[in-house]
Amino acid sequence: MRTTPNSNRCWENPPSTKPGAIQYSVPARLIGRKVRVSLRASEVVVFDGRDEVTRHERVVARGGESINLDHYLEVLKRKPGAFPGSTALTHARETGVFTAAHDAFWQEARKVDGDSAGTRTLIDVLLLHRSMRAADVVAGIRAALTIGAVSADVVAVEARLHASGSVSSRHPVEHDRGDVQRVVSLTQRRLTDPAAVIAGLPPDRRPMPTLAQYDELLTRRRAPMSATNEREGTTR
Repeated sequence: MRTTPNSNRCWENPPSTKPGAIQYSVPARLIGRKVRVSLRASEVVVFDGRDEVTRHERVVARGGESINLDHYLEVLKRKPGAFPGSTALTHARETGVFTAAHDAFWQEARKVDGDSAGTRTLIDVLLLHRSMRAADVVAGIRAALTIGAVSADVVAVEARLHASGSVSSRHPVEHDRGDVQRVVSLTQRRLTDPAAVIAGLPPDRRPMPTLAQYDELLTRRRAPMSATNEREGTTR
């Protein structure tokens, strides 16, 4: 069966406002556009023209829905405050797409950068799933947390290293040894615990700044000016 419904945030099968309608999400960029839908025995495939844009496992329960968090990321990045309570996040947790590693990264990012900026950083990490395997991204998140870096760029680098098989010798993630030195961002450490950073700095033995030399320059400048004024007074 094929049909071409209008796209809102979720496509209803069939297009209807009746209670109990089944809903499938589409990418946010397709909101307001017509899409072509192929209803198959076990799945629903959505096309934008000839291009396949998403597919869902077909929902059979009345009032059911299939929502993909990835479809909302661009919208949620503009409005990060809506992310924690979003239905898309709830579905991602229930289906295992949003893992404990994502949660741990999100918590650290918000601790360092604040709620809004930290959530945007997490969304940048979630966008990596579009071009990388989920296992590689999750491994990248764990490696980034191990070295104390909450950055989507670091996650991307670590994910690529994991995909190439060259990460095992770089970060002892599975071993919690006290003698292992961690590379920690000084900026992030200062933001999370400024008192500890200040206490750990070496004593500053430099002398206190003084303006005496500048005062001397001003004194030297006043002397010629006074002499000039005296000569001008004599001329008059």
